[in-house]
Amino acid sequence: MKRTIINDVLTEKIIGCCFAVHNEMGPGFVEKIYHEALLKNMSVSGLEVEKEKVIDVKYEGAKVGNFKADLLVGKKVIVEIKAISGVLPAVFENQVISYLKASRLNVGLLVNFGNRSCQVKRFVNKYSDRSTVSGRLR
Repeated sequence: MKRTIINDVLTEKIIGCCFAVHNEMGPGFVEKIYHEALLKNMSVSGLEVEKEKVIDVKYEGAKVGNFKADLLVGKKVIVEIKAISGVLPAVFENQVISYLKASRLNVGLLVNFGNRSCQVKRFVNKYSDRSTVSGRLR
């Protein structure tokens, strides 16, 4: 139970950083610019942030590939950044869910800077104990 409370506090700080970046920059830039601005904002805010963190993906114990999470915050929360105008396709939600399965982390955020207001969707890993898919943070 305590872990969830910590992640809630951490995700609240992350979301605050996202809104601060969006309030300053607004929509219209490419994803990479928001990525760098958010990285800077989080670092200044005292958050431990790793960018493009490589996470190995395993299936039944064998490595089958890897992916790069946009940001890994506090070694606990994956942040996936988008800059898309309009409604985000479900494929991006599935991407975050897959990242959580593979990393066995508990919380992921999907952040979209592409609209007039910053959109953040929070995901909780429901699969970490049941999945044959696993991973390793490098």
